[in-house]
Amino acid sequence: QISQAEQAIGDGAAVIVLTSNDSGSGATIIDLAKAEGVEVIEYDRFNTEGSSGGAAYVSFDNVAVGATMASVLEPAIDAIGVETPRVVMQNGGEEDNNAFLFRDGYAETVEARVEAGDWELVEDVFTPAWDNAEALAIAEQILVAAENDVNGWFAANDGLAGSVIAALESAGLDPSTSPVSGQDATQAGIQNVLLGKQAMSVYKPIKEEAAVASQIALALRAGESVTDQSGDFTIIGIDAEGKPTDSPEGDGVVPYIALTPIAVTADNVAETVIADGFRTIEELCTGDVAETQFCVDNA
Repeated sequence: QISQAEQAIGDGAAVIVLTSNDSGSGATIIDLAKAEGVEVIEYDRFNTEGSSGGAAYVSFDNVAVGATMASVLEPAIDAIGVETPRVVMQNGGEEDNNAFLFRDGYAETVEARVEAGDWELVEDVFTPAWDNAEALAIAEQILVAAENDVNGWFAANDGLAGSVIAALESAGLDPSTSPVSGQDATQAGIQNVLLGKQAMSVYKPIKEEAAVASQIALALRAGESVTDQSGDFTIIGIDAEGKPTDSPEGDGVVPYIALTPIAVTADNVAETVIADGFRTIEELCTGDVAETQFCVDNA
């Protein structure tokens, strides 16, 4: 990726839109580009700690992603009817700054409910490299240690959610009675939502994110200020530690163009991922999913 960036700089690029492969190479690319007067947009993932920072960071509001999970899971967990629900936070990989931001979003709700004595936190664990096999092993270990007494599971994406669901079913538990969150609106994730095994997934419209990145790239090429741009997004900031800030200005702060994520449940699949063409009826309504009411009504 560093070689690709060097080639782009040599070819006269004015702006590089970068999804860094890892923090170290991302930081190197930003510093190389800036030394040659080339602007860098950090796209989707802010994984460039150690650099002087790009000209902008374009992504969905990653803290809001976690909060969106909590907005669906909190009432679902409360509706189970258990006096003190026991919940798990199974986060993404620690090497990915987004994993911390997602956690910040749902942890605000979880920690408040735990502090109030309403819920009990069973485990708060990161999953190395977002690896689904690791996630399955972690979920199985949690269930064994908890003697299967878990009532809600904040899984940071659909892959982790699938591993959690597999662990629950392997333990003889019904995932529909222990709400599980997810993210990315993957085919498997939405199928699990339709089957009632997963309470929700977070949808982040890729076309909107890419369009905003293009808008910011063209503005930078034209010498315009990032913070003067407007659209269906909020401009905040993100500091060198990867933490959002209220203002896009300040020492070491990168303007953060934050888009709004969307919660997808069984009730709004048609109006969200299907309507946008992100998922199709044909790919979702296969196997057992074909027997769901959604597929009976729409396929």
